[in-house]
Amino acid sequence: MTKKETTKIIHAGHKPSEYYGSVNAPSVRASTLVYPSLEDFDNPNYKYDYGRNMTRTMDHFLTVMSELEHGVGGMAAPNGLSAITTSLLGFLKGGDHILVADCIYPPVRRFCNVILKNMGVEVTYYEPTIGEEISELIQDNTKVIYMESPGSGLFEMQDVPAIAALAKDKGIITMIDNTYASGVLFKPLTHGVDISIISCTKYVNGYADGMLGIAIAGNEEALKKLKYAGRVMGQGAGSEELSLGLRGLKTLHMRIDEAGKRGLEMAKWLQTRNEVQKVYHPALEDHPSHEIWKRDFSGSNGLVSILLKPSSKDALKAFIEGTDIFMLGDSWGAYESLFQPQYLGNCRSVAKWEEEGYLIRLHIGFEDLEDLKSDLDMAFEKFRGKL
Repeated sequence: MTKKETTKIIHAGHKPSEYYGSVNAPSVRASTLVYPSLEDFDNPNYKYDYGRNMTRTMDHFLTVMSELEHGVGGMAAPNGLSAITTSLLGFLKGGDHILVADCIYPPVRRFCNVILKNMGVEVTYYEPTIGEEISELIQDNTKVIYMESPGSGLFEMQDVPAIAALAKDKGIITMIDNTYASGVLFKPLTHGVDISIISCTKYVNGYADGMLGIAIAGNEEALKKLKYAGRVMGQGAGSEELSLGLRGLKTLHMRIDEAGKRGLEMAKWLQTRNEVQKVYHPALEDHPSHEIWKRDFSGSNGLVSILLKPSSKDALKAFIEGTDIFMLGDSWGAYESLFQPQYLGNCRSVAKWEEEGYLIRLHIGFEDLEDLKSDLDMAFEKFRGKL
């Protein structure tokens, strides 16, 4: 029978008969792995040679994530940032040039500006919505195009299929931070991207209790270089975090579907607030990148950003500290509602941020929506009191 993706992901890579009927695969804690023969020890392609490189738990997780992303295999890392940096280092060397979306996750920008530049890699940032016009920025030594769609903070959508096709014609590797979609809402590898990277700390884990990253390759050539980079740089995810990731995958589709509904409802409610100048959410029809989102994505998640009316830092502080439910935190993708100021003036160099007012990213969790609205009502009231 033909199985839907949600069914495949629940059962992929798991064989209860191997674990005495256990419906959940046990977490394999291992550093030393022994070989059955000298021939296996001498085989450079032997799969289970050391716990850092591969365990049964890691193998299971990679199998499921490769199925989810429609890839051929991947590399598991301790967190999302390490999955990104390992991927970049695996395909770049001194003298190379990389094109990087200006809307990327700020820690990746720091890595590009410090580590890559120090090793002699030329970094050029591009306006995220440039599309096929990115061809004008390609140089003879351009080796990688690194995307993030939707972008951090403002959720700009990139024309990923167009960029991937152009890059493939020129022999350039394409990578994308696909954490927003988390393998569910968008399948970049089916659109020609070579490597899709996900911070599994977010929706894949789903419970704010584990850090995990993964990079999935869309073809065997990219996979070979990716796995080699992971090995030589000592990347490897821990068994407990991999098990937490496998747990989260069982309910990933349901949680993202619900998060998308709640995020969009809250975005529409926020549009009615007088304290808010703009609401940024790609599923809103007035979002500048809405048409590309509608073309490429099957849904949205629980993230939404708001631009408050121009105010003092005291007013921002009153808003941030004026809630009982929303908490100030760096992450997203779990059950709890969070918000975080976004200082885009510090992390945009091409698509410059010149708006007046504070930008705040909200993650809409799974608390009652009416309670969340009441919580923000209270924060807005305190914000108005400081204007």
